[in-house]
Amino acid sequence: MKTFLAVTALILSGTVQAQQSMNYADSPMNFKNSESNYNNSSQNYNNSPQNFNNSSSNYNAPNATYDSRGNRTGYEVLSPEGVVNRFDDNGNRTGYSRGR
Repeated sequence: MKTFLAVTALILSGTVQAQQSMNYADSPMNFKNSESNYNNSSQNYNNSPQNFNNSSSNYNAPNATYDSRGNRTGYEVLSPEGVVNRFDDNGNRTGYSRGR
């Protein structure tokens, strides 16, 4: 009986966890978050490493991100849809989150 309850609790907790992580607003399947959306693409000049605000050559870049040791890791850009896109210094999209 204890095993049955433990397994049932484990399954139910996994189901709740899966529902929380399957939020469509945060999903890459949502076009607002998709790399196929031009506003999230590094082909868009606002997101490009060629833009001086994102450039690793600009030591005062307002969009730069750094690791805990102070090393530059890339840059972040807020899209018109309110998505914060993260890029490495080569312009490869490494992630996204909801706007600030």
